[in-house]
Amino acid sequence: MSPAIQSLALALALSQANPGPPQHLPITAQWCLAPPQPQRCIALEVAASPRQQALGLQLRPPLPPLRGMWFPYSPAALARFWMHRTPAPLDMLFIRNGQVVAIEAHTQPCMQLPCPSYGPDEPVDGVLELAAGQAEALGIQVGSPVRIETLGEQAAP
Repeated sequence: MSPAIQSLALALALSQANPGPPQHLPITAQWCLAPPQPQRCIALEVAASPRQQALGLQLRPPLPPLRGMWFPYSPAALARFWMHRTPAPLDMLFIRNGQVVAIEAHTQPCMQLPCPSYGPDEPVDGVLELAAGQAEALGIQVGSPVRIETLGEQAAP
């Protein structure tokens, strides 16, 4: 079973149990946008473990500008994301080989199952979630280059 399918199965199990409060991960990575955009960096929480990926941004208030959550996959996997228990709309960016290969903009909250899932029909190295409208506001499009940089564990939230 691929990591993405495992995360989806874990998310379903957690949604039926009491997962506790929303997770807030430390900022441990960033994506600095390449020109022609002005130098702007998106501060990223990294959902590295299957449990962190399953919880994602569930029950979280809207993300502020220039903040996001990164879901890395190694090896690349078919990723299907949904908005179950995620109260604020999001932009989902699907990344492969250092570039955006698909964008699901303005995905809508879904508080009760069944929920639609989003993602391209090709493996990705990771998925980046931003507040709805941020991809367009920052000039991010399919084909935009992506370079995620690790900041270290001591980065402030």
